[in-house]
Amino acid sequence: MTDDSFWTLPPDRVVRGSMGHCDLTVLLPPFDVDAGALPANDPSRAAEFAASLGTVDEILESLGPRPVLDVPPYTDTRSDLDIVHAAAWGHVLGFSGPALADNGNDTPVLSEARVLRERYPDARIVGRVHFHGGADHTEDLVWLPDGAMFHATGWPGDDPFEVTGDPAGIAAALGVPAETLEDLGLDEEDPADIEWSGFAALALGKADPWGKKHLDITAFRVRHSDSATSRMEELYFLGG
Repeated sequence: MTDDSFWTLPPDRVVRGSMGHCDLTVLLPPFDVDAGALPANDPSRAAEFAASLGTVDEILESLGPRPVLDVPPYTDTRSDLDIVHAAAWGHVLGFSGPALADNGNDTPVLSEARVLRERYPDARIVGRVHFHGGADHTEDLVWLPDGAMFHATGWPGDDPFEVTGDPAGIAAALGVPAETLEDLGLDEEDPADIEWSGFAALALGKADPWGKKHLDITAFRVRHSDSATSRMEELYFLGG
């Protein structure tokens, strides 16, 4: 290990690939809140939320507030992968971190969501992760309080791509009109051709905090768990 972590690579090792969406959101009732009306981030609650996730072994340092518009940041070296972002905007909790990305061997978003489902049974849980490392890999999830769940993961535009759950049923529960689903391309026969992050965003609606100019989020330097670190070493670096 190096740097009091489970890494086997030096901090200045150059990272490959990049992230698009890389977020988990827990939306507690009421669901119809507008992100423009959300309160300021509570750093203490944000730290508690980040520390509760399975990919995080320990929070080592708070790096202070950053605009949520800048998340996820560009990662250059291995040390950048030790930085995660979390927020508690009233009844909306958000987390973004590089260990949520995957190359198809695991489903880290689904794994985290299972734990969050037990902790927040009344919440809508939404996950959206897009990793580019020569090819794109995505994992998107919507989990409603009544237990209805939709999960899609794989390589957009290619196989293998797996979809679990009924997106039409989820949309009906959310009151999403049919024309919106058509605009998202949900009438495509091949699920690998659908941009599922747009569908996942429907579960957040106007409450979606990501990309909002007025909201801040807290950056933390963490020690990731052993399993999360091992997965990141395989994903973000070539040749070990």
